[in-house]
Amino acid sequence: MADTSKTAIFAGGCFWCMEPEFSNLPGVSKVLVGYTGGHVVNPTYEQVSSGGTGHVEAIEVTYDPAKVNYEKLLDVFWENVDPLDENGQFCDKGSQYHAGIYTADDEQKTLAEASKIRVQKKFSKPIATVIKPASVFYPAEDYHQEFSIKSPDHYKRYRYGCGRDARLEELWKNK
Repeated sequence: MADTSKTAIFAGGCFWCMEPEFSNLPGVSKVLVGYTGGHVVNPTYEQVSSGGTGHVEAIEVTYDPAKVNYEKLLDVFWENVDPLDENGQFCDKGSQYHAGIYTADDEQKTLAEASKIRVQKKFSKPIATVIKPASVFYPAEDYHQEFSIKSPDHYKRYRYGCGRDARLEELWKNK
């Protein structure tokens, strides 16, 4: 039987916080955290987090389009980012933490652009989230994969301390 899975790449600030939002979705078979969009081959966490590589922290979602469609993935993405922040996401600032949708083909691009228009209608400020063609995705080091499972206490402290959930509630509560 042929593999019909597809991939989607999203950047939403800290990749630790984006991974669990997708990994439990029915139809999603794998979520990797890593880096994309830059000019350095096989970057390390230290290189990306210090800036200057052009990469963003991102996730690569492998999914079965017969079980979960790309539109659903886009909905989950938007609900987990601050689309108005042009300087990063939550407490993480810098170009390496910009929110973005990295499209694999014209269909994903069309759907992503339509979703951005729908999201823009909910806010008076301009949407800062970018939509760009996908480039090479470099998986992050093993210790970053499934971080919320491997280090749940650290993950929860970071997520809370960064103000992510409070800001998401503020942004999306009545949308």
